[in-house]
Amino acid sequence: MSLVMQLDGVLFFPVTPFDSEGNIAYDVLAEHVKHGVSAGPGAVFVACGTGEFHALGLEEFERAVAVAVEATAGKVPVFAGAGGSIVATKQFVKAAERAGAQGILLLPPYLVSNPAAGLVRFVAETAAGTELPIIVYQRNNARFTPETAVEVARIPNVVGFKDGLGDLDQMQRIVLSVRANVDKPFQFFNGLPTAEMTQLAYRAIGVELYSSAVFCFAPEISIGFYNAVQSGDTKLVNRFLYEFYKPLVELRDLVPGYAVGLVKAAVRANGFEVGGVRPPLVDPTDEHLVALDKIIAAGKALLS
Repeated sequence: MSLVMQLDGVLFFPVTPFDSEGNIAYDVLAEHVKHGVSAGPGAVFVACGTGEFHALGLEEFERAVAVAVEATAGKVPVFAGAGGSIVATKQFVKAAERAGAQGILLLPPYLVSNPAAGLVRFVAETAAGTELPIIVYQRNNARFTPETAVEVARIPNVVGFKDGLGDLDQMQRIVLSVRANVDKPFQFFNGLPTAEMTQLAYRAIGVELYSSAVFCFAPEISIGFYNAVQSGDTKLVNRFLYEFYKPLVELRDLVPGYAVGLVKAAVRANGFEVGGVRPPLVDPTDEHLVALDKIIAAGKALLS
């Protein structure tokens, strides 16, 4: 992927399928990715948060990325997740390179509290070991100031900044600071879970792109919402938010980790044998699956 290539449209974050023995079902992953790509996303982000990066070994990660690259067939860029310790991060980046990924979504370091200077060093050391474009993901323990965001944005192969904190005041300062002090193409992303719920607010501060986990299981709903936002159809946007996304978020918030577990269950209900989630996540209860089916039906009803 060219460092100056700009992403656009809905961003697809596929789940990682597991078989009955808990191993990655690579054939199902290929079909899942092909199905998503046929719906027209702007890019594929494989083995990231929705893809349970935290639960993957290095070898299976590399093969999963390679499968996604092949399944995408060059139609859109493929980004792969990388994170954890600095040693592990570099290993995952190299694995993504070998697998043919066109970019990296740099996830936070695990567990430790990160001083701002240390975060800059983490990004810089990772970026120095690859020529792939890198999108830096701010969330949890990886919190940037406007000043440190400018520092990492100036790194030649850092091409984007994704926010998973939801502090709009801080994010507005970062957007303004980077745009005033970094002279190269650079993109910002809304990376909150079920990002559609906050996308109107993010658009207001200049953040146009967002992750769509819903695209995994109902790309028609995801694209319907995206088109309504782009066309300024406020009435339809609000109906999507109130009748589909709000109930989905309320269900998601009942159990930690449902941001992945519910998505995977919905993909499974759509006919893809993706299995359940790996520990420490849990799969939805039968009661919650019934609620999920009703929510999805309500979302699809809006498309008519």
